[in-house]
Amino acid sequence: MASQHTRVHTEGSSQFDPDGLFNAWESGQKALPEDNDLRSSIISTFHLPPSDDYVYHATASVTLAQVQGAIKHGGGSGLHAWYLDGEGKPLPPPPQPDVLAYISIFAPNTATSKVLTGFAANAKKGSIRAKVASHLQTQRILPSDMVIPKSKKYVNPYYDFWCWSCQDLEWAGPEEGTVNIKTSHHILPIFMHHFGCVVPSYEGLQIIKQKVEKRSVVEIGSGNGYWTYMLRRLGVSVQAVDNLQSEYRTLWISDTIMKDGERFLKDEKGCKDAVLLFVYPIISSGFTSKILETYKGDTICVAGTQNRNGYTAFKDRTIDEYIKAERTEFQKTIQIPLPSFAGKDEALFVFERKGRETS
Repeated sequence: MASQHTRVHTEGSSQFDPDGLFNAWESGQKALPEDNDLRSSIISTFHLPPSDDYVYHATASVTLAQVQGAIKHGGGSGLHAWYLDGEGKPLPPPPQPDVLAYISIFAPNTATSKVLTGFAANAKKGSIRAKVASHLQTQRILPSDMVIPKSKKYVNPYYDFWCWSCQDLEWAGPEEGTVNIKTSHHILPIFMHHFGCVVPSYEGLQIIKQKVEKRSVVEIGSGNGYWTYMLRRLGVSVQAVDNLQSEYRTLWISDTIMKDGERFLKDEKGCKDAVLLFVYPIISSGFTSKILETYKGDTICVAGTQNRNGYTAFKDRTIDEYIKAERTEFQKTIQIPLPSFAGKDEALFVFERKGRETS
């Protein structure tokens, strides 16, 4: 039997309680950054000591104090150079109204498709916003009969922190040139450790919930468990599997199955009756292809990059390009943009076995 990690925690905190955090957030007690003070916000949210000096290892190795210093530096030294001209030189940042309009695309109380249409219609010709709108609309695939219910009570602290980061970093979304952005920001390791590599949007979680039907979800490479936790809050049954070799300061769930993903699938005969969820699959050791070859079920959900930047799944091609070429028994039925951190271009993909009746 696989061992399980049995302690929900945030390292350095004696009071971290996921349900308590969400209850506080729902009641309006949000500890979002004031005056762009992310350090104090994270310390308050996760009940960390005022002198916290934990080193976050991810895309860079940083402390909260170092991240706060980078935030105070603003766009200096190219820290906000997310959009480049034809010569590779930074363009002026998009205006804040365009940043806010991009954020609103993912709000749970609106119809995403309609908001995205308005985002495009109100963009100035040739602007960054226009390029972002074109990119997101071109990539988006969602069956016309799939209805996503609106919600005024949906709680997602990661989404709220992400909204703040877009405003602070002057980020209005990905466009075709985002694939060429090779830098990130010091904020990202903080988000990755406390929440995960990519924000689970309300629309994305609802899509997974609808696709599950009466089945369960197996999340391979579940990391610190934030996606699993969010799906469970929606009533979805999820098994989280991860060898936990990567370090996370926060763990959101107490029942992660500590096991190699490929071995788990083999032991469970391919999890034929479950939906496979992959969030930010790693590119090393052929991990993604091994998992997809071992899975025997009918529905694959992947949250990762939708361009060829090589950050997830495969170094030289996107996940949908791989499925089309190597797993011809599956077809892509859904591709929607996810809230992307500055300089990233992320989406949720759904692939279904051909012949399976879609919901």
